[in-house]
Amino acid sequence: MTSDPDRPPQELLHGETRQGEDLRLEETDAPPVVLLVEDDGLLLMEAADTLAEAGFTVLEAPHADQALAVLESRADVEVLMTDVDMPLGSMNGFALARLVSRRWPRIPVLVVSGMGSPGPHDMPPGARFIPKPYAPSALVRTLHATVRRAA
Repeated sequence: MTSDPDRPPQELLHGETRQGEDLRLEETDAPPVVLLVEDDGLLLMEAADTLAEAGFTVLEAPHADQALAVLESRADVEVLMTDVDMPLGSMNGFALARLVSRRWPRIPVLVVSGMGSPGPHDMPPGARFIPKPYAPSALVRTLHATVRRAA
C-alpha cells in the first residue's frame, strides 16, 4: 500500500493499515460480534480490549460451558475465538471448536494456544489457528479475515 497522508482513515480497506495505525473497522460497518473464550483473566481482558478498540463487539466467557450458554442465548455471535487449555468447564478449546462447528456451522472459529500447534484431528474443517503470544495486529487481521470469509 502506498501511503497517502491526505486519504482519510475511513477509506482504508479492512485489514489495510498505515505504519503505526490501528486496525479499527470502518465506521459504516456494523461491528462483528466475537465470542472470546479465555480462562486467564488478564489475557481475556487484553484480548477483549484489543478487539473492542478495533471495532468488534466482544462477549466474554472464561470456559467452554459458559461459551455454550452464550451461544444458546444469543443469535448474533459471528465468530468464536477460543483458547485451547481451559482447566475449568467440561471441555478444552479444541472440543469447543468442533462442537460449535457442528451445532452452529455459520460461526467461524479461531483457536489460539501457547501449547503448540494443533494435531491433524484437533480442529474442525475451516477453523483457523494462531499461536500465543500473538501480536494484537495479527489477532485483529485474522479475525477480520475470518469474519469476511464467513460472509
